[in-house]
Amino acid sequence: MGVQSRGESNGETVTITKEGRWYVARDESSGVASQGETKSEALENLAEALELHDRPVSESDETAESSTAPWL
Repeated sequence: MGVQSRGESNGETVTITKEGRWYVARDESSGVASQGETKSEALENLAEALELHDRPVSESDETAESSTAPWL
């Protein structure tokens, strides 16, 4: 559907595709993706996901909880 550069000098790329009624925005360098009902919403959601992805984890948040999921 479309490819847009995230930054002029760093060459980071965001790919936007349409899957059904959803637009999916994916940052190619990090692999982080998000979706929205419009391109704009997908990009806003991707920006939020990238902020969360880039946020450092404090030591107090690193406590590992055992999963009850059968596939883990």
